[in-house]
Amino acid sequence: MASPPPPPLPSAPPPVLPYVVALADDLSGAAETARALGGPVRLSLDAADVAGTAAAHDLVVDLDTRHLPPADAAHAVRTALRAARADPPPLLYKKVDSQLRGRLAAEAAAYAEGAEAVVAPALPAARRTVISGVVHMNGVPLHHTDGWRAERASAPRSLPEALSGLPIRTIPLDVVRSVPAALDAAFRRIAASGAHPAPDAETDADLDAVAAAALRLGPGFRLLGSGGLAAALGRALPRPAAAAPPPMLERDHTPLLFVVGTAEPGAVAQIARLTVLGARHVPLDPADVAAGTVRLPPAAAAPSLTVLSIDGSAGPRPGAGRALSTALGALAATCPGRPDLVLTGGETARTTLDALGIRELEPLGEIHHGAVHSRTPDGRHVVTRPGSYGGEDSLLRIAVALRPRLAASTAATRTCHRPPPA
Repeated sequence: MASPPPPPLPSAPPPVLPYVVALADDLSGAAETARALGGPVRLSLDAADVAGTAAAHDLVVDLDTRHLPPADAAHAVRTALRAARADPPPLLYKKVDSQLRGRLAAEAAAYAEGAEAVVAPALPAARRTVISGVVHMNGVPLHHTDGWRAERASAPRSLPEALSGLPIRTIPLDVVRSVPAALDAAFRRIAASGAHPAPDAETDADLDAVAAAALRLGPGFRLLGSGGLAAALGRALPRPAAAAPPPMLERDHTPLLFVVGTAEPGAVAQIARLTVLGARHVPLDPADVAAGTVRLPPAAAAPSLTVLSIDGSAGPRPGAGRALSTALGALAATCPGRPDLVLTGGETARTTLDALGIRELEPLGEIHHGAVHSRTPDGRHVVTRPGSYGGEDSLLRIAVALRPRLAASTAATRTCHRPPPA
């Protein structure tokens, strides 16, 4: 008589996937990071949420430190890192501006305490690269562009200058693109010297190599970079797919409010594409906004598309950004009809949501690079976008994505404005 088959061996438990805690210095960057990571994620506007992270979800927190004094920004990073201690520990990520704005040196130094910070702010999707430790925009060194025109200071000439006080050593592209062992050895050699590695990068593949090396070397190496490096981390980690967003219900009768808080010259052309569709553009005098003397019309008089923007005809106002953003956000919060929101510029996005009492967003998708479509807990739809992102049709593409009925009007407009054949 045959022996009964042996009982099946117990299956191995599924591997515990490390979850990510990402810290951003502004809201549009936080939203960009949340989409870049790729899996289930919470996007919080409350730094206290770091302590309550559940391992089932990655967490991205906007620390809202871009406007703070350097010491206060560093303190916020240290506080968040202490709150993030858990068993098992999360993977840490620090989102920084690809143009090196904000309190980069102070926050990077705080983030690097007790670990090696791998500094890689390249963002290939926006044609922002790092060569020989110098950030380039469309092939031009950052300090030769106008990317810092609204800042009080001049753009740094290199990563070592931007991170003054944090010793870093650059790693050339040929090492980044070499075999993994060579890149790992470069990271270890720089760490042994008391410095932090800053690898060059031109492509997403370069950033993939950087993220993979940091993961191989373990939790003693922490990633610090733009949305490009966050996307590389997301590609490197095994992640369950984010839940598909429910179909968007028809919202044609819900007003759509664009709050353009960027000083970028391209914003003028972006707004013009909306006014062709019948959007009402309300350019606001900065002095009136700051004084709180602007009043919006009642709901009955409000069109379905409204654009609020700061009149930039007098040029940028270095150092005045936060005060204007706060006043602009407070004004936008009074807009009648509970509109869906399109918010450009991280400070404008944050101050508008703060004025509305919104503390969390659920990312749903990306309309174009950096234009992240989210939903609030009470069902309002919000798109955030860094001020420097997007072509001339950026706001138009966002409007059509949120209000598909506008696609026909857009097509008709293109036909009417098509130049006659030669």
